[in-house]
Amino acid sequence: MIPIHYSVIIQWSDEDQAFIAEVPELPGCSTHGDTYEEVIKNAQEVIELWLVNAMATGKEIPPPRVAA
Repeated sequence: MIPIHYSVIIQWSDEDQAFIAEVPELPGCSTHGDTYEEVIKNAQEVIELWLVNAMATGKEIPPPRVAA
């Protein structure tokens, strides 16, 4: 798969006592992790799973946002 770079927003959740990662360009694409390193790893995995599922089901794949 060609590398595609999506935005990932990472925030600490006091309620969950975990880091939460969301990918704004990919609806429903989010994950969590106990450490910053873990949430980054999990975000990479969930993005790949989201894209594989989109390709398998014929869903449109949104382009990544471009930072100015």
